[in-house]
Amino acid sequence: MDGERPDEVWCIGDLVGYGPRPNPCCSTVREGASLCLAGNHDLGVLGRLDLADFAPDAVASAEWTRGVLKPDARSYLESLSPTAQREDVELFHASPRDPVWDYVLSLEAVEASFELTRAPLILVGHSHVPLAVALAEGALAGGLAPEGTEAELAPDARLLLNPGSVGQPRDGDPRAAWLFLDFEARRASFRRVAYPVERTQEEIRKRGLPDALAERLARGV
Repeated sequence: MDGERPDEVWCIGDLVGYGPRPNPCCSTVREGASLCLAGNHDLGVLGRLDLADFAPDAVASAEWTRGVLKPDARSYLESLSPTAQREDVELFHASPRDPVWDYVLSLEAVEASFELTRAPLILVGHSHVPLAVALAEGALAGGLAPEGTEAELAPDARLLLNPGSVGQPRDGDPRAAWLFLDFEARRASFRRVAYPVERTQEEIRKRGLPDALAERLARGV
């Protein structure tokens, strides 16, 4: 991202909960992001959500994370909310109808997201799947947004975007996903960055976390 020299960095949540470095993740985002949301895994680790609602591997990882999370990281996570606003932008970790748990992966969820908001741009996360859907003149267009996808921030249309996930991408591409918003050029560009997946897998296993969390990284699922 540094090559683009962004004015701000936004994070849509889930700093902790699956990976082997929860404290450095919190520190990096706290220092580098001007806006950050709380995700369901963050809230689970904090004890604000019942871990009975999580999958078994997520429970194991959340319990481990609770044991290693440092006070400053915990304090930062506790300061976050699952929703936020910027000028002409509404942000949700999950969706407008349920900012913590709802997956925007169906037509119904997309329609509800537009109906429950007013901003020209809606940003969501949670599903770990990059999406770009436009609403213009009552019609929806778009869908999955692989690397290289560009969406126009048009004055006569609204846009719903999911940047994908840095740490647990689930669209078959194991590279870290991020989204570059250029409001002057009125363009949104979906990007991917390769990173040493094997090193992260090794650290996950070394810490005794579920092996499935390591395996899935190489396949982006």
